[in-house]
This record gives sequence, C-alpha cells and structure tokens, in this order.
Amino acid sequence: MQTDYLGHMPHVEEALPEVLMRIVTELHDVAYLIERIEPQLAGDHGADALANPDKMMVLQGIDLAVQKTRGLAEFIDTITASIPDAWMVDVTTAVNLVKLADMKKALGNGMLRHGHSQPLTKAAGDFEAF
Repeated sequence: MQTDYLGHMPHVEEALPEVLMRIVTELHDVAYLIERIEPQLAGDHGADALANPDKMMVLQGIDLAVQKTRGLAEFIDTITASIPDAWMVDVTTAVNLVKLADMKKALGNGMLRHGHSQPLTKAAGDFEAF
C-alpha cells in the first residue's frame, strides 16, 4: 500500500454504474483482507477462544465486519443494475480525498481491478512503507 497525498486527476465525467462497480470491487477486497485476519487471531487457540468471552467477541466482530462489508457490496451491486448508464458523475474531488494510492487508482482510473490488494503470493514480511 502506498499513500499519495499529491496526486490529482483531471475532471472527467463517468457513468455512475461503472463508478459504483469499482466501489463494489473495493468492498469485496476489504472483506477479503478482514477475513484473512480472523485465522491469525484464532490461531492454534481456537478452543481457547470458545472459553474466553473477550476473544470470542473480537472474532465475532471480525466476522460481522466481513458480513457487513460484503452486504454493502451486494447492496450497491444490486441497485447499480437499475441505474441508467447515461447517469454521469465527476469523481475527481472524491478520489482526491482518498489517501491510499492503490485505492485512488482503482476508484479513479475507470478500470476495474482484478485480484486483491494483498495477494497471497507475497512473502511474509514483505511490505510497502506508507
């Protein structure tokens, strides 16, 4: 992940359904990233989590965050189907408020990103400073 505070986009109008589908993609990516945390927290202490109410609440909160994120993605995806392609929006200001360069690019360049922001092929310990 990189942080980009200085990037600016030219003002361009885009079809609202395309913009919303890029948001859907980002929400699915967020759900995936959150979901990857859960096994790390449970670890080898899965049985311990059942006996520890505080740990169980954290794991349930993570599960709820994944469900809510996916629910928002599905909601936006579903209502997007009924929005005419002729509805145009300028996302310049909104995209310029996004701090993560990868997300800014994914939301603002008019191209759907395939894959996740943290692919499983990265070696443990690899990171990008931000």
